Amino acid sequence: LTGTSREQRAFQYLLMHAIPGDPHHILQTFDQWCYHCEHLSCVGPDKGRIVERVLSERAPLRVLELGTYCGYGTVLLAQGLPPGAHLYTIEGDPRHAAVAEKVIRLAGFSEQTVELIVGPSEEVIPRLREKHGLMNADLVFMDHWKRCYLRDLQLLESHQLLAEGATILADNVLFPGAPHFLQYAKTCGKYHCKVHRAKLEY
Repeated sequence: LTGTSREQRAFQYLLMHAIPGDPHHILQTFDQWCYHCEHLSCVGPDKGRIVERVLSERAPLRVLELGTYCGYGTVLLAQGLPPGAHLYTIEGDPRHAAVAEKVIRLAGFSEQTVELIVGPSEEVIPRLREKHGLMNADLVFMDHWKRCYLRDLQLLESHQLLAEGATILADNVLFPGAPHFLQYAKTCGKYHCKVHRAKLEY
């Protein structure tokens, strides 16, 4: 009825209530909106703690996020990066990317720290090295279309974009589920797998 999307309405709420340049408060305000106003498919605070723990343990310098959406996960990742680290985030929907860009900058992250790349992941991944300078990623966070998880993991492998000992963190592999991705990760012999049990966001 308003003529604006849920994502745009959430951003307007952030503008009114969040503290610019404070990533933690940006995420808290996002959570307030999602709990009390409208549901958005963001990582949320419960699963966010898992992401924060992995970031703390791994201290990755080159991070790749597949599925920026509104920028919630991007801000979550960016605030946990060590000094000098760089985050590349890919979003296929230009409308979502337009909102995410504003959210990321509102949180205080420059293009030197967070680079938002708009386009289908299957087209962007093969040119990450040549066009965007990503030699290989220490951590990959997958939170886009579940049917793309396996394809994009294999694309990263074939283009040698995974650093030795890289961590792949994939959201919602049980529900709504990415069974082919999960089977491959468990049986191909390249990965040690761990499933983190968590509640659905909000």
